[in-house]
Formats: sequence, structure tokens, C-alpha cells
Amino acid sequence: MNTSTDRPTRAERGDFDFFETITLRYADNDANGHVNNAHYYSFFDTAVEGYLRHRQLRQVLAGDISTPVVASSCRYFEEIAYPATIDVAVRVERIGRTSITYLVAIFVNNETLARAQGTFTTVATSRHTGRPVDVPDGFCAAHD
Repeated sequence: MNTSTDRPTRAERGDFDFFETITLRYADNDANGHVNNAHYYSFFDTAVEGYLRHRQLRQVLAGDISTPVVASSCRYFEEIAYPATIDVAVRVERIGRTSITYLVAIFVNNETLARAQGTFTTVATSRHTGRPVDVPDGFCAAHD
């Protein structure tokens, strides 16, 4: 059993420069009165796509390349519930040879500390073979 009391450091709003704003819906809440945990991954996916489009990188990761999600995680620090507006922050945490890992954090109503945060990892793959390929140079150059 792990007896460590270490908790991940909560991301701060100032750590990011891209935010996707999402208005929560009543349907996002579950029977416990807070946003169901499965919705967080949808928020992550929406925000990463928004980040790519905002930075004009979607076309760099298109064509012969597909970028399926291969891993994701989420840590919950405080509940989120309707009604609220959330800002889902995104930044590139790591670029590997074939993978990209994004750090994603959710902020509620302009708060400065994340209520939840996680990672979202994609792998560049060939649409023809399904095998991993190098992350395109254009994507890497945009994050130098």
C-alpha cells in the first residue's frame, strides 16, 4: 500500500495561454449533483482540438496522418457542477518521436487554481498502415 501523502501540484491559470470555454449543461451533472467523471474526457478532447485549430496545427496533423488518443488521465481536486462556465486550458507538455502529450486543466468561473487536470496523449500514425510515424516537423517547429 502506498502511504505517500504527495498530491500533484494543481495547475494555475497563469501556466497556460490557451483556453477553450465551455458552458456546462444541466445534463452534464449526474445523480450526485456534480459533473460526471466521463464528461471530463470529452472536455479534454474538445479543448485539445480547439488548441490545434487555434494554433493552425490541425492541418499539420491531418492528411496521411491520424492522431488517435493512446492514454489519458485526470485528477479531481474539487467538484464541478452545473451551472458554471469552465475554461479548459491546454499546453503541450512533451513531444516525443511519435507522440504528443498535452497537459489539460479545468478552471471554473475564472478561478486561478485548476479543479481538475490531466494528460492527453496522442500518437502520430499513418492512415495507410496504422503504424506510428514521426511527429511532423511543422508541429515540432511550432513548439520550439
